[in-house]
Amino acid sequence: MTANDHLDHFTPQLVVIPCGSRKLGSPARAADIYVGSYHRACRRAADALHPDRLLILSARHGLLDLDDVIEPYDTPHGAADAVTSQVLLEQATTRNIVHLDPVVALGGARHINLLRAVWPHIHTPLAGARGMGEQMARLAAIRNGRDYT
Repeated sequence: MTANDHLDHFTPQLVVIPCGSRKLGSPARAADIYVGSYHRACRRAADALHPDRLLILSARHGLLDLDDVIEPYDTPHGAADAVTSQVLLEQATTRNIVHLDPVVALGGARHINLLRAVWPHIHTPLAGARGMGEQMARLAAIRNGRDYT
């Protein structure tokens, strides 16, 4: 999806949002452990899309359901012990979600590149954004049901 594509003409079967480096200090549900403003903005935008399913892409654990309980960790995407596209493909195959379409990824380039191994035609409304400010503005527009271009 480019900046000229719109999300208002479909309900995604799946939205995948990024984890975040800011986390609670103790084990918690994936829905609650990430406390950073970028993750929260992605979550609010994803919720506004009313997907059939919402997953979090954790740099350490891969695809997480909101109710999965995890320990805090410090693994950024791209680190030696970070999840790989092959692991994501295996997880999606095991969960029987490889076939889902449309799928929306809210996140940056590393996040999107990993997910393309599973869903090559993934919709990426933040692609081409010039920096964090523009990404946050697009997320707010999605959350508010407005055109974000």
